[in-house]
Amino acid sequence: MGAAVNRNRAKQFAANVLPIIGDVQKAGITTLDGIANALNARGIATARGGRWFASTVKNVFGYQAA
Repeated sequence: MGAAVNRNRAKQFAANVLPIIGDVQKAGITTLDGIANALNARGIATARGGRWFASTVKNVFGYQAA
């Protein structure tokens, strides 16, 4: 049950942050590192309250497909 709750929270977080990532991409920043840097510069924390890295951006895209 805990894993399902975590998955649902991750999907919800991804749904909330994907439009922001889309704005970043429209501005011409398309690499995972570039997106992570842009999110950090905007002061947007990860789901756990931390900084963004290429891998965390990639994880968000993974939840988009799920």
